[in-house]
Amino acid sequence: MANIKSQIKRNRQNEKRRLRNRAVRAELKTREKAAQAAAGTDNQEEALRMAIKRIDMAAQKGIMHKNTAARRKSRLVARVRSMASAEA
Repeated sequence: MANIKSQIKRNRQNEKRRLRNRAVRAELKTREKAAQAAAGTDNQEEALRMAIKRIDMAAQKGIMHKNTAARRKSRLVARVRSMASAEA
């Protein structure tokens, strides 16, 4: 445990951010899985839109890099479209 006041405060801040970031990343995984599960259904566009929205928000808040967000969106859209075409 740190003895310096500024480091004690920094540890508290880091812990809050870690928990917040973990919650956001968990929601991203959930949204991506929901978008893949909705592939080929009537709900596909809505689920995909919500997943992309959450990825963009995470990138905007600095939880992930903007290029990482772009890559994940691209791969998600490609995966959903290929799954939808395979079912059709």
